[in-house]
Amino acid sequence: MKVKTLSLLTALLCASGAAVAGTLHVFTSDASGFNTHSAWYDDGKEVLVVDSQFTPEQAKALIADIKKQTSSPITRIVVTHPNPDKFNGLAVFHQAGVESIASASTAAAIPGVDAYKRYFWVKMAKAFTDETYPKVEPIKTTFKGKQVIKLKSGETISLIELPKPGISSTQTVVRIDKSGDLIVGDLVHTRHHAWLEGGIVDGKPTPDLAGWKADLKVLPTLGKGKVYGGRGDFVPVKEAVAQEVAYLEKADQIVDGYLKALGPRVSELNDSEKKGAHFAAIQAEFVKAFPDYAFPDMVGYSVYGLVQQKLGTAGH
Repeated sequence: MKVKTLSLLTALLCASGAAVAGTLHVFTSDASGFNTHSAWYDDGKEVLVVDSQFTPEQAKALIADIKKQTSSPITRIVVTHPNPDKFNGLAVFHQAGVESIASASTAAAIPGVDAYKRYFWVKMAKAFTDETYPKVEPIKTTFKGKQVIKLKSGETISLIELPKPGISSTQTVVRIDKSGDLIVGDLVHTRHHAWLEGGIVDGKPTPDLAGWKADLKVLPTLGKGKVYGGRGDFVPVKEAVAQEVAYLEKADQIVDGYLKALGPRVSELNDSEKKGAHFAAIQAEFVKAFPDYAFPDMVGYSVYGLVQQKLGTAGH
């Protein structure tokens, strides 16, 4: 777990009664939750959480971590985009009386994403049964465009819906207004391999690298602090954007080059017995290009979406 803590100066200011900013923390799941970051902000009077984790067990671990560090009650949880590691744990928060918030487009996309992912995890991966896979719950409060949340301390947090699809079909940025820090879910994975499946739209993976890069380039206009992504390191916004854009551009080149090199064998990418070896080979190309990046298996699991988009097909 990584935490940004109060400095001695900040602590002294608190003791003197001076107005100070709250504290931004990050909980990171173990490998069973895909090493997913959930950020949470404590203003000294209440806690706002961003993204709920992949399973109820991970959501409970997140809540336990918060309670170890603060007596401030959890009042809200924001879902940045419709991927299961962002919304599967919502039921745990709802049971605790926490309000869930997401853009209307994200809330509308969640049922379709849940159906697609549930089928994969239950029928294909067989890692869950219909009974054990997390049951998704509807978002309680939605917004369009932008919503400003006023915390009990008087601080504000802005929820900003980005104009293009990012890693998913919709994307919200959570800005800590006092610091300018941006919490962006999986839109950014600094020094960590990205998920290249694309958003699930009408039951199909739909990558949009151009839209993803366009959203990234908006981030410097929204905040001047650090970017807190869904995995990886936390770095200043300009650095985060430059690294992620460069990664996506190289990803596009790697996949294009691999498909071109296959020539007439490209049909093997639609062969259930042969495509896995090709995805592993593409993953190896990513490792060569980014030897210091964490979790290369993210590529092997997800690159099928980008590959099939380029082949003009969809589905597994």
